[in-house]
Amino acid sequence: MNQPLIRVAIADDHPMIIDGVHNMLEGCAHIQLINSFKSGDLVLDGLEAKPTDVLLLDIQMPNITGDELCPAILKKFPEIKVLVLTNFDSTLYANNMFKRGAHGFLLKAAEKEVLISAIEAVYRGEHFLDKEMEEKIRQMSLMERNVTFSKTSLTPRELTILQLLVDGRSAPQIAEEIFLSLRTVVNYRTSIMRKLDCNNIAALVKKALQAGLAR
Repeated sequence: MNQPLIRVAIADDHPMIIDGVHNMLEGCAHIQLINSFKSGDLVLDGLEAKPTDVLLLDIQMPNITGDELCPAILKKFPEIKVLVLTNFDSTLYANNMFKRGAHGFLLKAAEKEVLISAIEAVYRGEHFLDKEMEEKIRQMSLMERNVTFSKTSLTPRELTILQLLVDGRSAPQIAEEIFLSLRTVVNYRTSIMRKLDCNNIAALVKKALQAGLAR
């Protein structure tokens, strides 16, 4: 059975990227690169002129950036699937673009087969995420879950003492500052280190700052 023709446009201000995508898709019978735009302000008018199924959209564009363009494109052309094609391997950028309506997120270093698979996937209405970014987001989600667990497992008093430890206070100083016995503070400190799986104060401070448990 013949595959439907997928009409693709690309918005990128680097001619080498446009040429590279063109070369990748040249031998692909069911995907055709029909248009290219080198600045953000040309995209909406260009999409109006030629019906497009999938738009490969760079984030860093002259005049109007990709994150500004994405919702405007989808509002005017809700049938178009936006596949972000970028060098920004940041989970923040990926999450931001998906929130703005993008259907896929792909790094420019992707192989030809991955680019074709991504185009096909978003054309079918599926979401596509670069494998490298998928792993980064998985790790971030795992870290967020660990932070949430740590925050809920530490008592308010333990969080207070943890902050004072991060601030450089010694156990005797903490005892004097919050009106507890030294033994009680030491017991709290031991409990905090056990819950956060740390063997010394330096490791505890580092983990608390990385996890957002202290500032």
